[in-house]
Amino acid sequence: MSAEKASIAPASNFIRGIIERDIEQGTYKTRTWSGEPGDAAHHSTGAPDTAKIRTRFPPEPNGYLHIGHAKSIYLNFGLAQDFNGICHLRFDDTNPEKESQEYVDSITEMVQWLGFNWKNKHEQNLYFASNYFDFMFRAAEALINAGHAYVDAQTADEMRINRGTLTEAGKNSPHRNRSVAENLQLFHEMRDGKHADGTMVLRAKIDMASPNINMRDPAIYRIKRAHHHNTGDTWCIYPMYTFAHPLEDALEQITHSICTLEFEDQRPFYDWLLERLAEAGLLAHPLPKQYEFARLNLTYVVLSKRKLIDLVEQKHVSGWDDPRLPTLAGARLRGYVAEGFKLFTDRIGVSKADSWIDYSTFEDCMREVLNLSAERRIAVLDPIKLVIDNYPADANGKSQTEDCFAPNHPLKPELGKRVVPLTRELWIEREDFMEVPSKGFFRLVPDGLVRLRYGYVVKCRGFEKDSAGNVTVVHCEYLPDTKSGTPGADAIKVKGNIHWVSVAHAYEAEVRLYDRLFKEAHPGESGRDYLEDINPSSVQVITAQLELSLKDAKPEDRFQFERHGYFVADRKDSVAGKPVFNRTVTLRDAWQK
Repeated sequence: MSAEKASIAPASNFIRGIIERDIEQGTYKTRTWSGEPGDAAHHSTGAPDTAKIRTRFPPEPNGYLHIGHAKSIYLNFGLAQDFNGICHLRFDDTNPEKESQEYVDSITEMVQWLGFNWKNKHEQNLYFASNYFDFMFRAAEALINAGHAYVDAQTADEMRINRGTLTEAGKNSPHRNRSVAENLQLFHEMRDGKHADGTMVLRAKIDMASPNINMRDPAIYRIKRAHHHNTGDTWCIYPMYTFAHPLEDALEQITHSICTLEFEDQRPFYDWLLERLAEAGLLAHPLPKQYEFARLNLTYVVLSKRKLIDLVEQKHVSGWDDPRLPTLAGARLRGYVAEGFKLFTDRIGVSKADSWIDYSTFEDCMREVLNLSAERRIAVLDPIKLVIDNYPADANGKSQTEDCFAPNHPLKPELGKRVVPLTRELWIEREDFMEVPSKGFFRLVPDGLVRLRYGYVVKCRGFEKDSAGNVTVVHCEYLPDTKSGTPGADAIKVKGNIHWVSVAHAYEAEVRLYDRLFKEAHPGESGRDYLEDINPSSVQVITAQLELSLKDAKPEDRFQFERHGYFVADRKDSVAGKPVFNRTVTLRDAWQK
């Protein structure tokens, strides 16, 4: 693998083929763009759109983005980049009860963290569905005037019963044949607050016998007295998502509206609505088209918003940015990198077929990227002391200090080497010494030889134990002519190689060892409570002995701790001169079965 770029396995993306066909056929060549969203009359004053395509990432600001959203972000922004297009960031904020500015801020931060920007020359391309409420109301009036919408006063239960089933046609509402004048009057009364919440809805008039239940006169406006984060108390009626979303796409001149498969059954209404408004002169051809792809299904995580809320509110995790959660805020705190998300989304591809992606695929992508970018450092996570009894001392009996040299990155020699001081007393990993060695153990054992990485070959001469029988100190002697990088380094062959840090020069730090939050690949499978599958060892907080240079690490500095994995200086809890480290991912997959 190249030291410059992580490898990308070929992956399918059927949407790319659709875009290539549309560009070749000039499907959207006649579009004009006035510089901001608007209806047909507004865009008719604009110039031909210089963007070959327009896509959008349209989250609802009612929660934190997760790994599945990252796939959509890279898909929409990435396709726009690849085809000389523009991607809009749009907040689908039509549900005021669940939305807040906190989520808006978090979403914009995460999109930028992944490396994308919605600005394009003089265009901001950051939009809110709520800014289109005036047009949406006008569009609803146009539908009423054309006989395509009516106000229904049935109860929710009556509407549900009359909707029918997959095998039985629905029944017309007794209010379906109101006059245009009566429907307009009632709709205006809904807007003016003259009716209680839930007493009336505006419905599209399509076909109550349609085999697609979504076409059986869907509700497009409801009465809801709720304060909106953007429009305040201006409105007491709000459009339904399935009505608002196509209009938002059309106003923004979106060419390819890309969403997940659960919206496939809504596509006929999407097309019906836009065609009706084009007939009314509010929109112009060519109209946006919707395309669906399979959402991300990832093992060992839950992406359900309800379950994520439960994990946070029931305090199974520390918050929305807990490094064990699949939220992008948690991923960033854990040390995952944007380039790893890009590699992952490129590798898994885009298709119509639902499938499960093993979490190890995601972790492998992070390893590949971090392997190329992260400088190496030494850390002893479970320390015991090693004393080199014959190591030279000065006239005062104090151990001498000797410089050893370690490469900052074995794949990037241009980054040079750093000094690792060697002294008489060192910290080594507890697992690197075994009093009674098991078969295949090639590290330190009584009377055995091992190399101190970047240093000398040493021979074990004894050890000390505490009252509980735990080894606390290992004694050895070093062989002076065997230092790494010198002519005598190969004079004695050893099978074992262990890492270490000088006791006198170590930085004692808090290190958080994060692992998968769930111990089962499919949490909650077969009807069990998914909370029963939480991994009790998903985080361990330890005190480790680190190479002294790590004391100067800044928040979000990333390193490979040799033999252990990739770690990041915590961006929240690290302070100058005292960083805390989070394990991002181990060097190898420990979950393979």
